[in-house]
Amino acid sequence: MTARNSTALYSNPILNGDWPDPDAVQVDGIYYLIASSFNRVPGLPVLRSRNLVDWEHAGHALAELPQGSHYSLVRHGSGVWAPSLRHHDGRFWIFYPDADHGIFVLSAEKAEGPWSPPHLLYAGRGLIDPCPLWDDDGKAYLVHGWAQSRIGVKNRLTVHRMSPDASRLLDNGTHVINGGDIPGYTTLEGPKFYKRDGWYWIFAPAGGVATGWQSVFRSRSPFGPYEGRRVLEQGSTGVNGPHQGAWVSTPQGQDWFLHFQDRGPYGRVVHLQPMGWDADGWPWMGEPADDGGPGVPVISHPYPEGTLPEDVAPPTSDSFTSPWLGPQWHWQANPREAWSFQGGGGQLVLRPQANDPVNLRELPNVLGQILPGTPSTFTATLELDDVPVGTRAGVVVLGQKYAWLGIIRTADGYVLGSGAGGEGPHEQALGRPVPLDGPRIELQIRTDGTPCSTFAWRAGPGLPWEVQGWNFDVVEGKWIGAELGLFATSPLGSQEGGSVIVGPVRVDTAPVRRAASPHFASAAST
Repeated sequence: MTARNSTALYSNPILNGDWPDPDAVQVDGIYYLIASSFNRVPGLPVLRSRNLVDWEHAGHALAELPQGSHYSLVRHGSGVWAPSLRHHDGRFWIFYPDADHGIFVLSAEKAEGPWSPPHLLYAGRGLIDPCPLWDDDGKAYLVHGWAQSRIGVKNRLTVHRMSPDASRLLDNGTHVINGGDIPGYTTLEGPKFYKRDGWYWIFAPAGGVATGWQSVFRSRSPFGPYEGRRVLEQGSTGVNGPHQGAWVSTPQGQDWFLHFQDRGPYGRVVHLQPMGWDADGWPWMGEPADDGGPGVPVISHPYPEGTLPEDVAPPTSDSFTSPWLGPQWHWQANPREAWSFQGGGGQLVLRPQANDPVNLRELPNVLGQILPGTPSTFTATLELDDVPVGTRAGVVVLGQKYAWLGIIRTADGYVLGSGAGGEGPHEQALGRPVPLDGPRIELQIRTDGTPCSTFAWRAGPGLPWEVQGWNFDVVEGKWIGAELGLFATSPLGSQEGGSVIVGPVRVDTAPVRRAASPHFASAAST
C-alpha cells in the first residue's frame, strides 16, 4: 500500500461487535490486535490491520483451553479473560488469565502462528489481567489485577519481577496501586504496562465495565510510588465506559488508544481514539477538555497519517468451501472431532450429540459467532439425514437467555420446533409444532437495533418466508455479547448417528456508517 496522507474519516466503533478487552501492538507497520474469548474455542482471536481502523482475521492463538476435562463442559464467564499482546526479542507474546487457574503465557514468531502451548506462569485463583514489561536493562516485570468473584479481592494492582524468558516469577509481588486509596475509584483492573522517557506507566480502567473511565499512572520505579489521573471518560457523549485497551504508536510517530465500550447484548465494541502527550508529560486521549480534564471519545476522525481505508473486515458469512471452519466460528467448550465434518464442498456436517436437550445454554457443541453490532439477518439451510427420533437442529440466539427455531425428527416425520430458555434447567416452547413435508428447511434470524430478534422459516428457495408470531429480546452472555449459532442434538440415551447438513450461512448487515465530511477539528492538531 502506498503510504500517503488521506482526508478519509473513520467512524467509531471501528469493530462493531464483541471484541472484548482488546490489546494491540505495531510491528513493522502492521498492527495486531487480540481479544479475550472466555469459554469460546478456538480462543484468543488475532486480528491484523494496516491502518488501525480496518481489521481482518489473522488466526487464533489458542486452539483449545489447556484444562481439557474442565472445559469439556460449558463454563460461562470462565476461560480467557483480558489478555495482553507484546512483541519482544523477535517474538510475539500473549499473557492471558484464567481466573480459576492462573496466568498463562504463549509465544510465536509470527502473530498468525503457530503459537506455543500455553505455559502456566502463575497458578492461583483470582489472578487477572496480566501485562509484561521488558525494561531497557534486560529485567522483566509483570503487573496484574484481582477478581473479587474468585478471591474476594479487587481494586488493586500488583507488580512482580519476572524472568526475562517469561518462564517464572521471581518474587511474591508488590501491591503498587490500591483503588481504595483513591477517592471515587472502584474496580481498578485491566492494567497495561509501558515505559516512556524514564517513566513507568500503568494504563488502567476503573469504575466498572459499563460505567467507568480510563486512568493512567506513572512512577520512576516499576514498584512505585505511582501518581495518576483520569484521561478519558464518557462526558456528554453516548460512549459509556470508554476504557481498557492499548496505546499504540505508528511508524510516523502518532499515538493512538484502542479501547472498548460495553453495548450489552452487542458485547464490547472497539473504538479508536487519537492520543498525544501534554507539555507536562501526561497523555491525552480523544477530544481533550478545555479545562485540562479527561478527554471524551471522538465519533469520527481522520485515518492515521500515511494510511488509507481498506475493504477488509472479520468474516461473518461462510460458504463452507474450505476444509476447515471459518475463523468467525467457535464452540462453547473444548470441541471433539466427532462434532462436525467439513470436506470443502460447500456444506458443513454437524453430528448430533446425545445430550440432555432441555437447555441449549449448557450444550458444548453449539457453533456460534458474534452478533453484529448493527441490524442483521442470519440465514442458514439445514437438512436432517438418518438421525435418531427426537433429534433437533436449528438456529439460536444465545446469551444468558436464548431462543431457537429449527427442525425436529419425530416418529411420524418432521416438524418445525421452537423454544426459549435461560439460567434454569427447563425451556418453554414458543410456538406450536408445524408439520413439515421433508427433512430440509431454511431458517432466518432477523435482529434489529433494539436488539430484538425475529425468526422466520421456509421449506425451500423461492417460497415466501413464514415469520414467527413471537419475538425475542436479545440479552448478553456472561461477560460477552450475545451470539448467533447453529446446533444439533439428540435425546440423552439415544444412539448417536446421522448428520445435520448445513448449507452456506449468509449474514447480511446494515451498511456501515461512514463519516461524510473530511472536515474535522482534530485533537491531534491542537
